[in-house]
Amino acid sequence: MKQLTRQQFIRTGTKCAAAAAVGITVFGATDKKQLAASAQFAEWPWQYAAMDVEELRIKGHDAYYMGKGCSYGALHAIFEAQRDLVGEPYTNFPDEIMIYGHGGGAGWGATCGAINGSAAAICLLTTKAVSDKLISELFGWYTQVELPTSTSNQYAVDERYSDNRLSEALPQNVAGSPLCHPSVSLWCETANKKVSDMERKERCARVTGDCVAYAVQLLNDELAGQFTPLYVIPDEVAACNTCHGSSMLHNVESTMACTTCHGDPHSTSGVRQTGDLAPNYELAQNYPNPFNPSTTLSFTLPRGEHVFLQIFDNHGRLVDTVINGTHMHPGSYEFTWNAQMTGTGPQPSGTYYARLVAGKFTQTRKMILIK
Repeated sequence: MKQLTRQQFIRTGTKCAAAAAVGITVFGATDKKQLAASAQFAEWPWQYAAMDVEELRIKGHDAYYMGKGCSYGALHAIFEAQRDLVGEPYTNFPDEIMIYGHGGGAGWGATCGAINGSAAAICLLTTKAVSDKLISELFGWYTQVELPTSTSNQYAVDERYSDNRLSEALPQNVAGSPLCHPSVSLWCETANKKVSDMERKERCARVTGDCVAYAVQLLNDELAGQFTPLYVIPDEVAACNTCHGSSMLHNVESTMACTTCHGDPHSTSGVRQTGDLAPNYELAQNYPNPFNPSTTLSFTLPRGEHVFLQIFDNHGRLVDTVINGTHMHPGSYEFTWNAQMTGTGPQPSGTYYARLVAGKFTQTRKMILIK
């Protein structure tokens, strides 16, 4: 397709506006030649001018509250700043194209709208090769950092936002996924809030600002020739791809963590939830104890956490992994461990230790196997 100069782009835009004024409907046009003539584009990628990261963090937060959602807010914050710095083609671009991204795509809980809108801006400002690496870095960062960031929380406390609705720090959590559904749900469990609560909305406003700020930092670094990728694929993803990647089954094409949504597909623990509420964290003593060959352990979680439950022998060697980083809801749980059916085979008589790790909580229980 023939590229236009900026002057031609402006003249063409003026003609289209005039046509709309006299009732010509381009979207519903049946004349293909007329439609093709009206579809004119600025040269891609668009010109980009470096921006102040912290200024854009505030703009992203405030744009969330414009009534058009997080995805719109993210792209609008970036493009509004570029309109002041560059002008066309940003001036006539409809930022509303990103409204669909709210709630992970019209409420479907797919890709987080804050990174969706930020990624869309990156795509228009860089070539495909560059945008792929920058967006990968953005998505990876989102899955591993505590959100909202401490910077965004402090801005609220200091009332630096133009639209400052809550002047307090909000709970933080690591999403572990670029998807809206687990990101929001895990935060609601961490904060003990509902999706409809004002705190959740403010959380997403601050996250929108955080995503805009990081996208701008990436763009600034790329413009200055200083971009260095920091994201490293987690070991669990690499382990999953050993079987499901291109070398074997090749039925997965992903770099996001699997267990955030799917749990541990190889677990043989048979963990059962026995209640929905729990006052505190606890790994109870197993019963019976001593045992042969099976015993029951129970634990409680007052809030949702990523949980690890492992069994070690008296020499500190890992003999079985019951739960491997699975996100579990608040409540009480129990499972039966069979020393004859472990990940490392049947176990001999002796002393064993069950260790529970749930967020920052850790507890160990001593167990005796007698045959």
